[in-house]
Amino acid sequence: MPSKTAPVCCKMSALRFPRSISNDPMKSKLASSGLVYSTDTGRTCPDCRQAVAQCICKSNKPRPATDGVVRISRSAKGRGGKTVTLIQGVPLDDAALTQLGKQLKAACGSGGTVKDGVIEVQGDHRELVQRQLVDKGYSVKLAGG
Repeated sequence: MPSKTAPVCCKMSALRFPRSISNDPMKSKLASSGLVYSTDTGRTCPDCRQAVAQCICKSNKPRPATDGVVRISRSAKGRGGKTVTLIQGVPLDDAALTQLGKQLKAACGSGGTVKDGVIEVQGDHRELVQRQLVDKGYSVKLAGG
């Protein structure tokens, strides 16, 4: 009497390829999303499809208009309990903001970064940063606790 189960070789192929690749929704989604990496240019931006170093869409994003007041706050959320000083609302372009961040980090003697128009300095340096910015002519407020 013939067995009702499939031969072992068919079972193995069913385990390896449970669906046809052409019916896979993820495969079709990935194929339509565009180039992500190229050996010629490296990583590419999904929006403008340029190399990440020459991406034009990120640099053209306008920053929201500020009220002219630089706000300095302290935050530890999402940083594993580590405190950082956040400087927001500085009316500068990206290059000048990076340079100001570098000067503030050197004055505080600590590390930090500039992300999305916000300068982050590691540690609680609100008073020192406030003095530095007032000396540079900015209107400054200490925000938060």
